[in-house]
Amino acid sequence: MIVVKAGRSPQGQLAAASHTGALAGSDLVYDAAIDRAGMLRVNTLQELFLAAQTLSRFRTNSSDVMTILTNGGGAGVMAADAAAWAGVTLAQLGEATRQQLDAVLPANWSHGNPVDIIGDAPVARYEQALKILTDDPASGALLFIHAPTAIVPSADIARALVPLAQHESYVPPRLMSCWLGDSAVAEARGIFQGANIANYDTPEQAVRAFAMLVNYRRNQAELSEAPSALQADLRPDTAAIKAIVDKALAAGREMLTEPEAKAVLDACHISVVPTRRVRASPAAAVKAAVAIGFPVVLKILSDDITHKSDVGGVALNLRDEDDVRAAARTMLARVKRQQPAAVIHGFTVQTMLQRAHAQELIVGSATDPVFGPVILFGQGGTAVEVMADRAIALPPLNTQLATALVARTRVSRLLAGWRDTPAVDQAAVYQALVAVSQLLAEVPQIAELDINPLIANFEGAVALDARIRLSAANPAGAGNFAIRPYPAEFEESVSWQGRTICLRPIRPEDEARHIEFLQHLDPEDIRMRVFYSRRTMERTELARLVQIDYAREMAFVALAPGPDGQPQTLGVARAMVDPDNIEAEFGVIVRSELKGQGLGSLLMDKLINYLRGHGTKRLVATVLAENDRMLKLGKQQGFEERHNGDGGDGTKSLFLTLN
Repeated sequence: MIVVKAGRSPQGQLAAASHTGALAGSDLVYDAAIDRAGMLRVNTLQELFLAAQTLSRFRTNSSDVMTILTNGGGAGVMAADAAAWAGVTLAQLGEATRQQLDAVLPANWSHGNPVDIIGDAPVARYEQALKILTDDPASGALLFIHAPTAIVPSADIARALVPLAQHESYVPPRLMSCWLGDSAVAEARGIFQGANIANYDTPEQAVRAFAMLVNYRRNQAELSEAPSALQADLRPDTAAIKAIVDKALAAGREMLTEPEAKAVLDACHISVVPTRRVRASPAAAVKAAVAIGFPVVLKILSDDITHKSDVGGVALNLRDEDDVRAAARTMLARVKRQQPAAVIHGFTVQTMLQRAHAQELIVGSATDPVFGPVILFGQGGTAVEVMADRAIALPPLNTQLATALVARTRVSRLLAGWRDTPAVDQAAVYQALVAVSQLLAEVPQIAELDINPLIANFEGAVALDARIRLSAANPAGAGNFAIRPYPAEFEESVSWQGRTICLRPIRPEDEARHIEFLQHLDPEDIRMRVFYSRRTMERTELARLVQIDYAREMAFVALAPGPDGQPQTLGVARAMVDPDNIEAEFGVIVRSELKGQGLGSLLMDKLINYLRGHGTKRLVATVLAENDRMLKLGKQQGFEERHNGDGGDGTKSLFLTLN
């Protein structure tokens, strides 16, 4: 699915309670939602047709890198610039490939990517260069750019390259093309189009199309992720967090103090820098600094001051008692002068964390009016710095989705390390993102959250500052997520026929097991279920069965170890609920060799209990009148049986009132 959404909004207001909150309602959130739904967003109608051509002609290509082959140095540089702008990686030519090109190209060829074979190239040079690059899988997708010359007719080049591009050895397709010019290359362009080779008018357009394809594959991969709201090894101390939240709300406060916010993070297993709260006295600040150990950071503590640095409410790297005393006095005077109405509760004193090769990051959350809770990651610092490099995702997150979120930012390149700078402990960054996702799922009162900065280096990640805004309206919580988390709470092990089997909601990774399950069904059993015989289905249709919206649909599978010890699907019961949660249509099917052993009843019990708890009013199904086994199961479960119409269509309906 390709989406055109007009009306890109301006940057959010920088004066929001948090830097993350400034992004609520922004176009970035729509980007995040569209990406997470596995769709591809484009900005113009021109890009819509560009994407349609690319996905129809080049979709099966799975390359993440590109090699540019051209007879024009300028055109190659334009394509390379476009690749850098679009985030497309150009392949590094291997030594063997470079040597082969040296053997067939003039001495003054580019010796790199783009591969410039020089403007005087005869047809044979095009063929030889393309074959060498196509034979090297590491070259990725191949973008062929041709500038017309008076030396060789473009059509001759096109006719020579088409058999190579279509050779059965090169499946899926590797070649994209850009024939520069109008009438001079019209015949060549037509030859390529007739061979179903994707063609683009300009190098920039071709690179943009490839970037779309890479984004589409990334979005499709993210679509298959179905994380649960909580991970067993990272469960937050929910009781401790709720005690802090309830105390603040009972006192009429929306903003947690910095020590309270850090206590929440600590309960989520996010490392925080040691912090002490003291009264608004230079002497008290000095005493706390001595206890912590120098150097320290001094910050003003006030519910009326959200961004402390805006009023000079932060002093860094204070190295002795005199520094702390002077900073406290100056800070109190400056705040009184700039915000005289602000109520000062005191100071916070914390360790001045100094880590080598550290990156300043931001992790945050906000509540979007359309999509609910969203999570932000990017470069930390001031509001301007955050707005310059950030990405947004919809919770729930797991490690894979957190990794994808980080990868969409420019700062991610720094996390991998460079030269003598070691790589950041990226696992600690991903853990912080997943922890925030779990916090939002468990504590619905979280309206906004900022960890800015989150200092990360090879030693790990530590939160230096934290800001949390609450709301009694409960804007967060898993029930308000745009993407319902995988409902792990419905997993259970039960005894059946002397075996222990697992009953749980279906997951995207069940796709391979579902294929094997379908292959073990008799055609007649399938006909009884879907009213016609089939044992295979398209990949997209199969994906729809395992990638479900848990808010509107539920499918429970029964799993048990197979002969090879790996889990296999024994049966499935699913229900699709209408938008008003009034009526759900259900179906159930088990392996043909397991019929009559009570597995269908077990699955139906699971499904009925779930729908009752979900508040669904009725459960219905249309059944072939000859399907005695399903009608008997319905009777056992308390369903009412009715003929459809005059009974001439050979079907009956089953009805069960749930609530």
